[in-house]
Amino acid sequence: MSFDTVLVANRGEIAVRVIRTLRAMGIRSVAVFSDADAGARHVAEADVAVRLGPAAARESYLNIEAVVAAAQRTGAQAVHPGYGFLSENAQFAAALQAAGIVFIGPPVAAIQTMGDKIAAKAAVAKFGVPVVPGISRRGLTDDDLIAGADEVGFPVLVKPSAGGGGKGMRVVHDPADLPAALVSARREAGAAFGDDTLFLERFVLNPRHIEVQVLADAFGNVVHLGERECSLQRRHQKVIEEAPSPLLDAATRARIGAAACDTARSVDYTGAGTVEFIVSADRPDEFFFMEMNTRLQVEHPVTELVTGIDLVEQQVRIAAGEKLGISQDDVTLTGHAIEARIYAEDPGRGFLPTGGPVLGLAEPRGVRVDSGLSAGTVVGSDYDPMLSKVIAHAADRAGALRALDRALADTAVLGVTTNVEFLRFLLTDPDVVAGRLDTGLLDRRSPDFTPAPASDTDLVAAAAYTWLRAWPDPVTDLWAAPTGWRVGGRAPITYRLHAGERTDHVHLSGTPAAATAVIEDGAPHTLSAALDGDRLAVTFDGVRTDYLVAADDGRIWLTGAGHTVAVEEVREEPVRPDDAHSGDAELTSPMPGSVVAVGVSDGERVSAGTVVVTVEAMKMEHALTAPVDGVVELLVAEGDQVKVGQLLAKVTADPTVEGQS
Repeated sequence: MSFDTVLVANRGEIAVRVIRTLRAMGIRSVAVFSDADAGARHVAEADVAVRLGPAAARESYLNIEAVVAAAQRTGAQAVHPGYGFLSENAQFAAALQAAGIVFIGPPVAAIQTMGDKIAAKAAVAKFGVPVVPGISRRGLTDDDLIAGADEVGFPVLVKPSAGGGGKGMRVVHDPADLPAALVSARREAGAAFGDDTLFLERFVLNPRHIEVQVLADAFGNVVHLGERECSLQRRHQKVIEEAPSPLLDAATRARIGAAACDTARSVDYTGAGTVEFIVSADRPDEFFFMEMNTRLQVEHPVTELVTGIDLVEQQVRIAAGEKLGISQDDVTLTGHAIEARIYAEDPGRGFLPTGGPVLGLAEPRGVRVDSGLSAGTVVGSDYDPMLSKVIAHAADRAGALRALDRALADTAVLGVTTNVEFLRFLLTDPDVVAGRLDTGLLDRRSPDFTPAPASDTDLVAAAAYTWLRAWPDPVTDLWAAPTGWRVGGRAPITYRLHAGERTDHVHLSGTPAAATAVIEDGAPHTLSAALDGDRLAVTFDGVRTDYLVAADDGRIWLTGAGHTVAVEEVREEPVRPDDAHSGDAELTSPMPGSVVAVGVSDGERVSAGTVVVTVEAMKMEHALTAPVDGVVELLVAEGDQVKVGQLLAKVTADPTVEGQS
């Protein structure tokens, strides 16, 4: 069997990545898209693209009937599911099989078994794969779990049998806290997965998350491609991954690899899969099976870089009925690879989701970049906030860390706040540099992160950019040029700019080629600036900085000198107290999303602390409360889509309340 057309049932960077390999194999690619992704990069790069439906995932990328119909309409003999969405959906795999279309993934039975953590533990235990001590059988009541917890040994980990992503998981150190933890875990698991079945495992102290990549064909051949270290996680979501793990020695690597292969054999697995293990940093020679992901993993590029094996190509060949062309002896690990995930989130504001149009894009050279972005892409709240991945490979771990940091310094998404600066902060952490990792390290370090403040050069560059855009080109009328000329001396052009925690006036005078810049009432600085499209060159006190620059909605985005900053031109404060109510407040959206609840009526008198509007994005809700007593003016309604920073409501301070004026 061979494929000439393959449909990619996904979006974003993974769809682009799969299409790249299909093109290299000479296979026609079919993309699918929602209304929100009509202009997306994966749509442009595919040979054919089919609309699935509206932006909501359940009406597009999760719509099994629509995806199967798209494959039939375009003559696709096979479907690659990527990861997320329908990639581990047994019903989807069965629907494709019924339609005579090959699912590029494992058999339905393997998906079903590994999708049930209790069944998975039972299956692998029969093959001698070590599992975490615990209680894991169907029908366990809260009383059963409480009665058996002492035998498991505290601390215990409460886990849902279905789903993943940390939902429904609870670590319990004190037996007295277990009943309440079970109640809340069942409630969360039921809401997230429609299944509130729970089981208990012993919580491994100082846990490290290590996973093994396997490949298996339909002829009984199974190989592993080494392990990946995935311990740097935030709220159970991986952020930085690497291969190989700095923890394991050669003997343990061989043992954990063999256990991963036995895991695949336990369910007659075929294709690419990942077996996840929990390993104690205190006992690196002891590992326990956690779960198997029956799909390609987000972090698969680090394995590809150290082995030289294209995993998507192997998936396609196995699905087409070919034997594995590699044996275990053929697999060698060369050098070290580290991957960083770029998310649309604001680490300086509690990692709230962000979004907006991509006004400009800087992606590094000399490393691998898996990206679904292009200028003009609109990052919304309908899908996962991961935008791209930057992956560095070097001869050793220290070299890979340095290469990744340099690459991230050259990475920017203008128009969307990302976690790039936080990633660079994390890479310099002494424990990360030394390889002393565990799954709680990132959450412990997060409170120490503070975004770097905008520099004087950044503010002057933003002012110069606005100034340059006001100059006519060419200058044919000197009176139209904003030089500040007047009888008796030049008047400076003044901009009031806000970035991060600082708000300053920047005064410019002269011409862009030979200007003077003054910040607030400080000393004068020499300045020359030139703008060529989206490239801004600024020489400030003799030091030149080159920026990539873009502007939208009153904000100027600048990336240069290894960092990115958004600068906003703001109005002057009222000169007279009468011009504004000093106690009035504006409620703006902290993230792009939808208004899921409005707690008050327009014109209603409220007390400080009253929830006015609730915004939801990516399954995260944020309630905005009135900061003062007063009267509410609503500017949005339930169901409205809002941008980050959009004004949602105003609260006019009530002058009749004591302390307000």
